[in-house]
Amino acid sequence: MAVEVKELLEAGVHFGHLTRKWDPNMAPYVYMERNGIHIINLYKTAAKIEEAGAALAKIAASGRKILFVATKKQAKDIVAEKAGAINMPYITERWPGGMLTNFVTIRKAVKKMASIDRMKKDGTFNTLSKKERLQVDRLRAKLEKNLGSISDMTRLPGALFVVDIKREHIAIKEAQKLNIPIFAMVDTNSDPRQVDYVIPANDDASKSIDKILSHVTASISAGLAERKADKVEGEDAPKAKKAATKTVAANEEE
Repeated sequence: MAVEVKELLEAGVHFGHLTRKWDPNMAPYVYMERNGIHIINLYKTAAKIEEAGAALAKIAASGRKILFVATKKQAKDIVAEKAGAINMPYITERWPGGMLTNFVTIRKAVKKMASIDRMKKDGTFNTLSKKERLQVDRLRAKLEKNLGSISDMTRLPGALFVVDIKREHIAIKEAQKLNIPIFAMVDTNSDPRQVDYVIPANDDASKSIDKILSHVTASISAGLAERKADKVEGEDAPKAKKAATKTVAANEEE
């Protein structure tokens, strides 16, 4: 879907930080200064959303996951809703150190969660003492809170999408170490050089976050639809070939 500058303006995407808090590397994306606040150039934002969207659609079409990271209060619920709707993993609680660089350990924790669920299904859980059941329940709740949203992520993600790169600096560093492409909403107080696909935008207002995430997830959704269509086409190809062979054979018999 095309990005309209007017809708970005209405969502307050253009409001940056106080001029004294800015990062000079954001200069190319700043339109002007008004009342001590930097105003972001929304024409550049619109172009960057489309550029990032095209790249994210390709990643989704390839079958790889895009991990969303946003632990700030204004973004948590929006990210959980939008990423969840397209079945993409997300971290909205504290970033688990080593989430990417020590992925094997994180997977073990996720498997532990699955084994507790199995215990509850096969009745093993009921054979434990009351104290043990309480401990297991607490562990399950803790794992669910921190890792429940990534339980389907069986391998490293194809990309990271971050809201507020200053706050999520640990996630950024881990992705950089592993050469995982980073997509992010970058406000005027942050260094855009840390990100592969910069979307200059207000990362503090929920309206702004919601607007950017809507465009981003729509692009990913389009990539997923393309993958699905290709799969169906691939499955239909042998059937079509078989039908054609039968037709040829029938004609030859005649």
